[in-house]
Amino acid sequence: MNFRNIFFKLALVLLTGFCGQAGAQEIKWASDGNSYYQISSGELVSISLPLSEQRNVIDRDALYSAGNNAGLSNIKDFQISEDGTKVLLYTNSMKVWRYETRGNYYVADLKTNKIVQVGKDKPVSSLMFAKFSPDGNKVAYVSGHNLYVDDLAAGTSKALTTDGTDRLINGTFDWVYEEEFDCRDGFRWSPDGKSIAYWQIDASKIKNFLMINNTDSNYSYTIPVEYPKVGEDPSSCKVGIVDIATAKTNWLKVPGDQVQNYIPRLEWIPASNEVILQQLNREQNVSKLFVANAATGAVTNIYSETDKAWIDAAKGWKWINQGKEFLWTSEKDGWRHVYRISRDGKKQTLVTKGDYDVIEQTFTDEKEGWLYFMASPANATQKYLYKTKLSGGAKAEMVTPSILPGTHSYDISPNGIFARHTYQSASIPPLTEWMKMTTLNPLTMQGSITNQLGTVRPVKNKVEFFKVTTEDGIELDGWMKKPDNFDQTKKYPVVFYVYGEPAAQTVTDTYGAGRNFLYAGDMPKDGYIYISIENRGAPAPKGREWRKSIFQNIGTLNIRDQAMAAKKILTWPFVDKDRVAVWGWSGGGSSTLNLMFQYPEIYKTGIAIAAVGNQLTYDNIYQERYMGSPLKTKEAYIKGSPVTYAKNLMGNLLYIHGTGDDNVHYQNAEMLINELIKNRKVFQMMAYPNRTHSINEGMGTSEHLALTYTQFLQKNCPPGGK
Repeated sequence: MNFRNIFFKLALVLLTGFCGQAGAQEIKWASDGNSYYQISSGELVSISLPLSEQRNVIDRDALYSAGNNAGLSNIKDFQISEDGTKVLLYTNSMKVWRYETRGNYYVADLKTNKIVQVGKDKPVSSLMFAKFSPDGNKVAYVSGHNLYVDDLAAGTSKALTTDGTDRLINGTFDWVYEEEFDCRDGFRWSPDGKSIAYWQIDASKIKNFLMINNTDSNYSYTIPVEYPKVGEDPSSCKVGIVDIATAKTNWLKVPGDQVQNYIPRLEWIPASNEVILQQLNREQNVSKLFVANAATGAVTNIYSETDKAWIDAAKGWKWINQGKEFLWTSEKDGWRHVYRISRDGKKQTLVTKGDYDVIEQTFTDEKEGWLYFMASPANATQKYLYKTKLSGGAKAEMVTPSILPGTHSYDISPNGIFARHTYQSASIPPLTEWMKMTTLNPLTMQGSITNQLGTVRPVKNKVEFFKVTTEDGIELDGWMKKPDNFDQTKKYPVVFYVYGEPAAQTVTDTYGAGRNFLYAGDMPKDGYIYISIENRGAPAPKGREWRKSIFQNIGTLNIRDQAMAAKKILTWPFVDKDRVAVWGWSGGGSSTLNLMFQYPEIYKTGIAIAAVGNQLTYDNIYQERYMGSPLKTKEAYIKGSPVTYAKNLMGNLLYIHGTGDDNVHYQNAEMLINELIKNRKVFQMMAYPNRTHSINEGMGTSEHLALTYTQFLQKNCPPGGK
């Protein structure tokens, strides 16, 4: 996953329930699937289904007993050992770039009622990704870029690697692997608990990008970030298998240059001494799956795939048929489908068949022969649960009741008996019920979604979903929130919200669609029309061609789709074509700039936040994936960059950026400012000292940003009907 649009995604999670989760925590199921664990009022409890009976697993007295209270006041996460006798508690968490992945760990032994700290000789809050061995007797973790294992019975700690530095990274990843491949936890216990597979990233040749801090001391100082920009070589990557007993590493003999290929995914094959990994070439248009023997390091290429555009990093492998086959997602037939592939790769069977996309796999019921997955063949703004036969070739059956149109998500128990079902739409806040999958009925009628719907207050001014066909013959989805007390005889200003790049959708039938999370006030009450359009290239379930048409076209194709849709919308009788604004964050900021510069006759006001002004300044994994290799030609990069068109600015522009943005560097702002100055284009600028890509650090920052945004919009695109 790419986090260039980190604030955009965060806002959607918090305000619109992006991906249908509505901020819901992942369920910690017990291994038998009949109960789950959660932290409740400072205690760890187990809740059994179907009656939701609760029992304490670890109570406050154990957590806060003498000698154990230090560091256990705020439990961030926990893990239960496979045999259910121990709990690994994660606390005192700290951020590493985006997420709180560094902290302290404690093991609570439920038999002895004792709690001991893991890695207690390591610096405070320095442990990362700690996890139990399969037998629960050991805990492995990363600290200081080295891999360690603690023997719980002996009370000893052993270093499994000793060469780790800030540039030679064992068991976790460098900045760009984390940002663009969603790689953080970089090691895996073997099924027998005798060894660990881990990534080693050598970032020693990656250049530093220097951010500057001018405010925290009288003399400024630089903050280095190892950051491989477009055209720069990636870090070297290899995978080792370290023996727990000897701490000796055996490196896998993966073919190909370790710098010019990526390894974004890796896991052990169940009940074996083999690992499976995905390798992507640097252009990310060739994907190879290798099976490696952990003892010898020998590897075999069992499956390969190519694409004219790009291939995404795998979501992982689901093993079936006692480890003889795995489920794999591919777009090779033009749609995102699931295949079952034999362990040697020689046999491939299409499981999901038809002109639709599998949004994500949800559950595999081998006993009954079903694959459950999320899809929405008829409406790309929604999401429903479907099932089809694992044997392949059967027509998909819709599981979600059709009387609940909108966006659904399901967290199904390991035994396939129970599920937490969440439902929402643009006018219905997230509602959750516990249900029995075998009957598809809620566990209680009182707690059912149907019953809860009766308590939802009706929305008077609902978000309207629509389709618009551009002059290019492209049909695009959109949503619109009209002003309160809308008068169709008047003309209203329109504000377009845009993202536009391959990392996320904006037009989804989720709660919060139509809300402007940055507007300090009430847009419908003030008299704005608020609209978002989904251009080609967005990850909507509309087939491969829809998504990958943006290849080498970021900044051109998506921008034309947006502008041509706006052009149609401006013909609507209630839209004031002289009061048209557009705004976006990150990739949406880039789109805003391009729309203002390339189509100044349409967009009169724009607010661009944390935008990439020059695509040649962004990281290599993201840009080279979607725009092709700049080593061959930079033409697409230049053609899609806002700085190329800055000379065309005619309207009112507000540009906002944090000077401490390690993701989209402030450098982009200065390059764009220089181009605007050179062409004598007057604009407004707001820089936030030392703030990152999310611009939310420091007292008053978020409020100030919202006020700055709102005042500029109201001044240059006045609200209200005329």
